Amino acid sequence: MIAGAAAKIGPGIASLGEMKPLVVVGSANADFVLSVDRLPCPGETVSASASDLFPGGKGANQAAAAARLGHETIFIGQRGADANGDFLRDALVESGVKVHRLKTVPSCSTGSAYIFLQPSGENSIVILGGANQKGWELAGEDEEAISAAGAVLLQREIPEHVNLAVSEVAKRHGVPVILDAGGVDAPLDEKILRNLSVLSPNETELARLTGMPTGTDGEMMKAAQSLLSLDVGKVLIKLGSRGSVMVSKEGPEIKQRALPVDKVADTTGAGDCFTAAFAVGYVQGWPLERCMLFASQAASLCIQKKGAMVSLPFANEMPLQGA
Repeated sequence: MIAGAAAKIGPGIASLGEMKPLVVVGSANADFVLSVDRLPCPGETVSASASDLFPGGKGANQAAAAARLGHETIFIGQRGADANGDFLRDALVESGVKVHRLKTVPSCSTGSAYIFLQPSGENSIVILGGANQKGWELAGEDEEAISAAGAVLLQREIPEHVNLAVSEVAKRHGVPVILDAGGVDAPLDEKILRNLSVLSPNETELARLTGMPTGTDGEMMKAAQSLLSLDVGKVLIKLGSRGSVMVSKEGPEIKQRALPVDKVADTTGAGDCFTAAFAVGYVQGWPLERCMLFASQAASLCIQKKGAMVSLPFANEMPLQGA
């Protein structure tokens, strides 16, 4: 399916550990997954065929994805003082993430997500923020980790002022910042936009951020250009089954097709996997085309398994293994 792609990409992940770490700042959630035939209509009750608990949260997923792909990854986040917090910490450690900056918030539950999974693999999600939204303050050790990073990866399931503070620390120290636009349906502070090397929305998030239509390729390009005019470095648009496209001021857009899979089991976490894999290549200094292909490869493996963090591929599963 994607065998042989390594030849197109060049030197592989064997050298990733030599690079500066990737620092991921974001959310950690316990994902409660209900398998349903379809979503209920208003006032209707439907039955679930299965119920599962998985580790998740956009920040934790992206940290786990990068670590599983072989890159040193530090996670800065918050968990509750409860069993779900321990569950998430253990899952991150098992994926190889460094969790010494994962804080425990007393008298608060760990964040959670309630995911309705349909037979097609499509999902609908309701999030309860919990510790992800409580009492955030960057400590000196956090700032040290950010300033020494090869890149910082952010999402939008934690308070906006935290992302702003992190992006400002990173920019002062010349550290690239990648922001995945998923996590909240709200405008994005223009102060953050000016600090971003890469902003990665899907087409729906792009429309929400810009207030512009994104129904056609031309409309998407115009919306992305409007973000570039606000000093965003590059815009990486995730298009699901249609692939991805990168827009920047440096040249024409770069397109990457989605790679075919035999069966889609669950799309939960696929966008997180894509963004994290892209970030791994970006930290490595790969050409953008190579980063996008690597991200597509990782996402294509992710969607063939159920769950978010548990479906993320390891380095030895990727076509780059041993390259």
